[in-house]
Amino acid sequence: MTPPPATAAVDMMRPTTVPQDSQINRDVMSVTKGVSWQWGLLLSMALIGVAQAIFTLAYQTYVGLGIAGYQSPVFWGVYIINFVFWIGIGHAGTLISAILFLFRAKWRNAINRGAEAMTVFAVLTAALFPLIHIGRLWKFYFLIPYPNQRALWVNFKSPLLWDVFAINTYMLISIIFFFVGLVPDIAIARDRATGIKKVAYTLLALGWQGTGRQWKAHNRTVLHLAGLATPLVLSVHSVVSWDFAMSIVPGWHATIFAPYFVAGAIFGGFAMVLVVMIPVRRIFRLEAYITDYHFDNMSRFILFTSLICGYAYGAEYFIAWYSGVEFEQTSFWLRLFGPYWLSTWFMISFNVLFPQLLWIKKLRTNVPFLFVLCVFINIGMWFERYVIIITSLSREYIPAAWGLYIPSLAEMSILLGSFCWFSMFFLLFLKFLPIIAIAEMKELIIHDKAHAAQESH
Repeated sequence: MTPPPATAAVDMMRPTTVPQDSQINRDVMSVTKGVSWQWGLLLSMALIGVAQAIFTLAYQTYVGLGIAGYQSPVFWGVYIINFVFWIGIGHAGTLISAILFLFRAKWRNAINRGAEAMTVFAVLTAALFPLIHIGRLWKFYFLIPYPNQRALWVNFKSPLLWDVFAINTYMLISIIFFFVGLVPDIAIARDRATGIKKVAYTLLALGWQGTGRQWKAHNRTVLHLAGLATPLVLSVHSVVSWDFAMSIVPGWHATIFAPYFVAGAIFGGFAMVLVVMIPVRRIFRLEAYITDYHFDNMSRFILFTSLICGYAYGAEYFIAWYSGVEFEQTSFWLRLFGPYWLSTWFMISFNVLFPQLLWIKKLRTNVPFLFVLCVFINIGMWFERYVIIITSLSREYIPAAWGLYIPSLAEMSILLGSFCWFSMFFLLFLKFLPIIAIAEMKELIIHDKAHAAQESH
């Protein structure tokens, strides 16, 4: 039975729903034990995908970027689309872990660890694409400001340089936040492990013994990191949006881009969290920890951010019409009815229309429906970046310079490889570290018992 809305949050976290301490340790750590056929199959597929992408990248490096499908006037293609897509995916983890932590939202506890891991791996994936895009990978050091004998210096006015600082800052904070939250759980794994695993866990646990002083320092550190990470959710993707908004390309030069990109990043990131966690929940039998209550809350966030994205899409078209600028009006008209019309309608359908089904309460907790919907949302978010980048670059000011961009086989190979690269890291994470925050789940039980005792009196 579904509990009444007023008591759902409490009832779903009661000891009758969430197991006791020893069982939590056993259930969550069982994910890291052994190798199931599903995990082995998925890892094998991911490794094959990564291998073919590495081969394609090596071939591209040898023969040049000509195989990437770049041709005048489009010289930003799938690689930049992938960069914006993956950096956006990484934002939901910070939102769930940091912002919801500051607001003391208890429902985040069962999914925050998976979301944090997803953030780290998504940012590591995104960071590859500026390097792939430049073609000559060994020239990446020109992006970094450092003293050198040739007196070279970077252009600090370039938004592309801002990306270097934004991504590296976000990556550093995400990794630290992820690791600090893991320390108490690594200590639990250390106490249950043997052999080489015990040695590795002992080093990673940093001498954690669970004393009151350690817990006080840990809680304070997590709080400070959450406060530091929260502005990064807003700033990092705003900086990425300025790669486009600082130019005068039709369809890009708009002040709405920063909030538009941030909302889209959170929207796509939340959908990716569900795409990742639903199979994990099913394969490793974690239904007692990731419940309908979590799916309902995640669905509400997805619906909310979908409405923001829909508003942003509408605002773009309204601004283009109201501006009276022929170039802007033509750019947006061609998005809907030009050569890339299918991409635009995929974007609108998957990101705005389909999520409206989440107004139906039963669908918010229907796991197969949510999984399929979130897959479509991520496809829609990829097409959103495709529409923004490709339609504007291929149809600028001079009709004589217009062109048609078609993604090459090499680009699609590396696109597939990026998903496999992300999946490989996540699958390996599942087998070495707890996917659910054990210490935080136990904390919920303690709070719940105290609340129940208070009610009984």
